[in-house]
Amino acid sequence: FYAFYVFKICFIDNCYGEFVETNEPIEIGADLCAGSLIKNPGGGIAPTGGYVAGKSELVKQCSYRLTAPGLDKNCGPSLFSNRLIVQGLFYAPMIVGEALKGAIFTSGIMEQMGFEVYPRYDEKRSDIVTAVILRDKDALISFCRGIQKVGPVDSHVMPEPWAMPGYDNKIIMAGGSFIQGSSIELSADAPLREPYVVYIQGGLNFFHVKLGILSGLQTLIDSGNLKIK
Repeated sequence: FYAFYVFKICFIDNCYGEFVETNEPIEIGADLCAGSLIKNPGGGIAPTGGYVAGKSELVKQCSYRLTAPGLDKNCGPSLFSNRLIVQGLFYAPMIVGEALKGAIFTSGIMEQMGFEVYPRYDEKRSDIVTAVILRDKDALISFCRGIQKVGPVDSHVMPEPWAMPGYDNKIIMAGGSFIQGSSIELSADAPLREPYVVYIQGGLNFFHVKLGILSGLQTLIDSGNLKIK
């Protein structure tokens, strides 16, 4: 007789989801979860990095892959950012709360302007992302440029669609952020394909999200892609 043992691991990519709900994945049965520190848990302060959390043996196995068996998480580069990582984690729940308020505002006002949004302003959320269906290529590009205009960094830059490696369609990204690639800071990105959905996330404070969305709408009006009756 042969005995077969199947070892199953429930692994969760928790990007955009940290601190949004009361419980985190490992509290409701996941074996392991991971995420990025330039998203929710970095609080807009951590300059780089990622994390894994869960069952101790699985975390140890991950650390073996990061460094080497026997070394695990007892050594490795910190890039002089330990204080920033911990400080970002400290601020993260408040920052995620601001991003969530901004996401609800985004859903509400974009729906009032006649666009389909997911989730709607009154629906339960499990992450900080709002999807808005613009249904027009030019409208998509214009909206992203409006978001870029209010960035604290590179507000003078005009986003252009480009063939990003790993994607089947051209991608446009707006993100005038302090930390490159940060998506806990206000940003928007979209593939240039029908139905032309833009994904909006982040915002270090509610007022910046409001400013960004209103700028995006104003750019749609100025470019003739949105008419207010």
